[in-house]
Amino acid sequence: MNQDSYSSDRPTGQDPLVLLKTLQLLWTKQELGKLKEEIRRGFARLEDPLAGLLAMLESSSDWKGKGHSLGYCITTELQLWIKAHPAVPQSGTKLKKLQARVLGMLSQCPANLLDPLISIYQLHTADRNYLLEHVSHLYLQGNYKEAAMLSIKLKLQPDQDVEKMCTPLLLQDKANLVEEYVAEYPELQRKLLQTLDTWCEPSFNIRDIIRPYQGMPKYKPEKFNRRVLSKLIFRLLERFNVDSALCPNVINQRHLRTLNYLFYKRFVEKTMTEENWADHIQSTVGENRWLQAHLVQSLLRHCDARGAARWAQHCQVPPEMLPQAVAEELQKLHIQDRVEEVTKADNYEASKKKDYYQLPIPRENIHFLQTWEETLQCWEKVLQAGQVVGVDMEWKPSFGMVGKPRVALLQLALKDEVFLLDLPRLLEQAEAEGEKEKLPHFIQMLYSDAAITKLGYGMSGDLSSLAATCSALKDTEKQMQGVVDLLAVDKQLQWGKDSRKVDGLSPEHSHEERGVRQLEKGLSLLVQHVLGKPLDKTEQLSNWEKRPLREEQILYAASDAYCLLEIYERLCKDPESFGLGSDLTESLVGKQSKKPRAKKQLNKQEAPSPSGQEFQGPRTEPSRPPAPISPQEFSVVCDNMLQGLGRYLRCLGVDVRLLDNEDDHRKAAEIARQEGRVILTSGLPYQTLRSQVGEGRCFSVNCSQKAKEQALQVLKHFNVQVSLGDIFSRCQHLAKP
Repeated sequence: MNQDSYSSDRPTGQDPLVLLKTLQLLWTKQELGKLKEEIRRGFARLEDPLAGLLAMLESSSDWKGKGHSLGYCITTELQLWIKAHPAVPQSGTKLKKLQARVLGMLSQCPANLLDPLISIYQLHTADRNYLLEHVSHLYLQGNYKEAAMLSIKLKLQPDQDVEKMCTPLLLQDKANLVEEYVAEYPELQRKLLQTLDTWCEPSFNIRDIIRPYQGMPKYKPEKFNRRVLSKLIFRLLERFNVDSALCPNVINQRHLRTLNYLFYKRFVEKTMTEENWADHIQSTVGENRWLQAHLVQSLLRHCDARGAARWAQHCQVPPEMLPQAVAEELQKLHIQDRVEEVTKADNYEASKKKDYYQLPIPRENIHFLQTWEETLQCWEKVLQAGQVVGVDMEWKPSFGMVGKPRVALLQLALKDEVFLLDLPRLLEQAEAEGEKEKLPHFIQMLYSDAAITKLGYGMSGDLSSLAATCSALKDTEKQMQGVVDLLAVDKQLQWGKDSRKVDGLSPEHSHEERGVRQLEKGLSLLVQHVLGKPLDKTEQLSNWEKRPLREEQILYAASDAYCLLEIYERLCKDPESFGLGSDLTESLVGKQSKKPRAKKQLNKQEAPSPSGQEFQGPRTEPSRPPAPISPQEFSVVCDNMLQGLGRYLRCLGVDVRLLDNEDDHRKAAEIARQEGRVILTSGLPYQTLRSQVGEGRCFSVNCSQKAKEQALQVLKHFNVQVSLGDIFSRCQHLAKP
């Protein structure tokens, strides 16, 4: 329709404010059908519909609130009406005046009005410098959120200072808006990450950043510290797939925490072999001089000068970085020392055979497979109807670094032999041959074949890592048939009252206070109860990506898979003695084949799967939820990265203790033990905390979810039934004098 025909088809001169009163009356009566008809007729009668809309919005305030409003209805109807009348849009000086008016309104707009108004008034065509000046004015007035949102809508970010725009948003705890601000601009992502990393430098004074913004609305300086910034940096690195080398400060700090953890495992807990520990030390420290200096200091704290010299030699620390006493000891090391170490190692291996589960098959029946020719022979034996296969996987520990772990070794155990598949090597060969689908094809055949019984322990975690290794396997869990997750069985087994207690000592306690050996848990505890001896877990945290694998790693990997066969056989032979039903085989294989429950199971030593789920405790049936409880009966302690979740649960009547930002994660375990609370945590701290409290008393929450979604996950898992009367009851109770 051309402008002339449009103008001649309509009366002119109706006052937009008179139209507004008519619309307000229909809105009040909730006659929405008549309202939309009157809006369309009204715009047709207006001389200048675009100016008329602004007049109506300027004279009314109902559109400023959140949600659906009369102003929103009028605006969106005009947007539709314009599409039917393409000659309506203005241009030139008249449009510029309208754009100036609408820009003044945008800072007061609810989010749902921004896009319609920007579209109607063609703000993308406005002078860019004028738009930047307007956003700058908003910023100077302290309207930081509005300035950022308008910049995003108008795509002004490339012409703005990312540090300047994002700093006040972070101080107002609006990290999600910061992510959105840089989402479409890789260069801004890198600049933001470099800035945040600079703030995490140990010598940097964060107060210098905070000082200019003190007193601004919604100011939350407690959300602005190195711990919170570090978490944000890692989230951004993963989301935007940016090279972590861009952020050396947070990476170094993360490696330093890993270093401290490794020293704790080796010298305090004493659950890591020297070879295993050295592998991780070398990959963690590398050639980083700063980390090497910390390594030497830690060596001196945990060893004498001679022990420090031995490890300095093993880890190839440059001699010029060593204290004089260590450097002198380094020169005194003799061949006799190595002979003594070998003798000790031999004695240690002999004691392990007495204390730990041992493979009942000869070493020559363990096959490490790196070629497809060997692997095809393996699959011929495995993919046979009636076969029972123990399945396990190993991957290099991430120690909290970015990304999901990728499987380095797949173990398949049959009655007489074990196959260890070098997954990275096999995937690389298949891709080079143009047959990437080979490996996923065989794995899917195995898991989907109901005629083959697959045994695992915490299958969900294993399969999540398998999917991260090979995207073609992401739906394997949905296709599973004939699987038995012995973690679910473990929950049904009836042990004595005291036999399942978990070590409650904090990491500060010495090895002597804990006893000669760590109390067993997870699969190792199940092996101990069913087969008489626990697994030797000293190789669990090995670097499984390093080749060649050490002999200790090969035996450990084979044992982890083979022990599943022996447990299953023992349970099937005499289920009643373990408190299980006599129809064990039918109930485990049959029911789980039809309705797999792997998503609510754990991997390895009950480490959380990426979905962050853990069982509350033993149950008679795997599918039966725990008994319902009220919020008043449920008490938790929230780790300091989950303060939002804690406040949300508190509003629902749950008894919540929150850790402060500066609190160590381990304080959660102390509170949980003293007050009988459940720990809510996430990520790497879960690995430490779960072993310090009773089984089912530590739950891993998905940190990528919002507080409400996290709360629903927790309430559903523990079967907490919230009534209307519970909402805010805890807050009201706390408010009473």
